[in-house]
Amino acid sequence: MKSIAIALSGGVDSAVAALLLKDRGYNVFGITMSLSEYSEKTIETAARVAGKLDISHHVVDLKAEFNKMVIEPFCHNYGAGKTPNPCVLCNYNIKFNALLKKARQFGASLLATGHYARILETEEGLKLLKGIDSVKDQSYFLYMLKQEQLEHLLMPLGGLSKAEVKKIAVGLGIDTVIEHESQDICFIPNNDFDKFISENVDTESGNILDVDGEVIGQHRGLAYYTIGQRQGLGLSASGRRYIVKLDPANNTVILGERDLLFLTRLRAGNLTWISGNAPSQTEQISAKIRYRAPESPVKISFNDNYCEVEFEQPQWAITPGQSVVFYRGDEVLGGGIIETPDALMS
Repeated sequence: MKSIAIALSGGVDSAVAALLLKDRGYNVFGITMSLSEYSEKTIETAARVAGKLDISHHVVDLKAEFNKMVIEPFCHNYGAGKTPNPCVLCNYNIKFNALLKKARQFGASLLATGHYARILETEEGLKLLKGIDSVKDQSYFLYMLKQEQLEHLLMPLGGLSKAEVKKIAVGLGIDTVIEHESQDICFIPNNDFDKFISENVDTESGNILDVDGEVIGQHRGLAYYTIGQRQGLGLSASGRRYIVKLDPANNTVILGERDLLFLTRLRAGNLTWISGNAPSQTEQISAKIRYRAPESPVKISFNDNYCEVEFEQPQWAITPGQSVVFYRGDEVLGGGIIETPDALMS
């Protein structure tokens, strides 16, 4: 009988994933990451879930790895005027690398998670597919995975809807040991982003400009702002102007009309591909520029480890540091980190 580690986060999804695997006859044990000093509640809830499911439970300390590979890059990128996605880095470097290694040391042949995504074995290799629940699909966060990781992973919830998962949890009383499901960045206490930035990122105040280069105010530091932001600019007469560019070279925030944020082109680097190779056929590929953004058909041209992407439909607030993820139908092809949008302001 295969021994499977389930990454217990203390939430409903991982709990139901564990239950499903146990019902299939696998030898299942829970494993929970301790990522920061704020992980205690997660660990306590995960332990209660493991007790409810009658499975053993291990806690692994990955604070050093998490700090080095997620928090430090997060802070560095914010300080450089970018808006990174820490969940993408955490999934690749921590959950499906460091945690996977720990799970195998405990004797697991596979690591399972509560992600809403699917893994399909084909003659060409393993493919990552969207979860069938389009609202909960989490494949966007998993685009950096490699073949050698996918072969050791299970995602039991990929073929279920969130409603079905909740029904299973309620029916077996798992929901009663779970207090809540957090949607915040896990390492920012109380979701107090400004306090976290002030304590962890070196910032320098500078000028806020309009698109004509006129100084119209002062900013607190680029790390406090992001593309598309309209509130919290400290300008009594900002009207309906939005941040259209953060310029780290000149330490300036540039405001413009909303129309300037609808763009059709971007450049992305740090490309990774699920198959191990860039797609040889670039037809019928779509992409999204953030988790909740709509997909749009795209044309892609490659240049070394960069690509130029042209969208069929204009995209709102293309943001350096975020990930652009490519799909062909339900298949996740891979993605990269947005470097620059091709715009009036570039």
